[in-house]
Amino acid sequence: MSGFYERLKEVDSPRIGLGCMNLSHGYGHIVPEDAGIRALNDAFEMGYRHFDTATLYGGTANERLLGKALASKRQALLLASKCGMAMDPESGKRVIDGRPETLKRQCEESLTRLKTDHLDLYYLHRMDRQVPIQESVGALGRLVEEGKVRAVGLSEISADTLRQAHAEYPIAAVQSEYSLWTRNPEIALSQACQALGTALVAFSPLGRGFLSGAIHAATAFAEGDMRAGMPRFQSENLRHNLTLLAQFRSVAQRLEITPAQLALAWVKAQGSHVIPIPGTRSAAHMRENLQAEQVVLSAPDVALLNDMMRPHEVAGARYNEAQQADIDTEEFV
Repeated sequence: MSGFYERLKEVDSPRIGLGCMNLSHGYGHIVPEDAGIRALNDAFEMGYRHFDTATLYGGTANERLLGKALASKRQALLLASKCGMAMDPESGKRVIDGRPETLKRQCEESLTRLKTDHLDLYYLHRMDRQVPIQESVGALGRLVEEGKVRAVGLSEISADTLRQAHAEYPIAAVQSEYSLWTRNPEIALSQACQALGTALVAFSPLGRGFLSGAIHAATAFAEGDMRAGMPRFQSENLRHNLTLLAQFRSVAQRLEITPAQLALAWVKAQGSHVIPIPGTRSAAHMRENLQAEQVVLSAPDVALLNDMMRPHEVAGARYNEAQQADIDTEEFV
């Protein structure tokens, strides 16, 4: 059993964790610090124990926010962060750097921002194609040996890369986008995770708001909202994709749960190794999402949902060309 699973049990964490990115990054306006701290404290009081952040988010602002909000609760939660991708303070652009010396430095800086002496889970945020994955993972393994990290993870990688990395050092978790309308992990990654005893941590399990019903044909994304540049959220693609939601909503209505809760219940039903980490800025939505912990779908309903929103039915890629170039995940033909 990996240190990741052990820690989830130690802190009595629900299956559902909290992705903290959108408090500081990715979805337009940034939440003011006092409101962000209040949201994180509310999440803890509701029962969230697995909090996920990264060096990249908000150019380190998200880690600093979590440090201020959660330092006093550190022993009662699982804290995960990521390295290997950061914002260049001069250009404002993302830089992927998987060199061992960079990962070690970023880890030490993250520990300072998060006001802790160790991370429960530390992911390589993106594979650096200029650095063998074994070198990057070996560096993360040494951070475990130094006591700065408890378990090693990877993000947005393929099954083959996972196996190569795992041969160098045990990989406790892989973070990948996974939802009813983003099924890429089903190509090979989910099976590889199961075989290796690696958790599959599903980010954007609500389809970046799409499955919750928050997106409409007339939705105008705020400046800086990453969805504005994602093909499946654009014009004709979005209008087509919205037609796929009718049957999904009818199932949620029949089960007397919200669409968001149905989406999370479906992700949980994909295997005990799959752990969703929905993100939201709203305390009400945090509570709604966490209540999906109690939703268990019947086998017929899982089968019904499995037949919805198949990859060939969804219009548009999940990433644009520039974003796609940075990831290693398998893609449907």
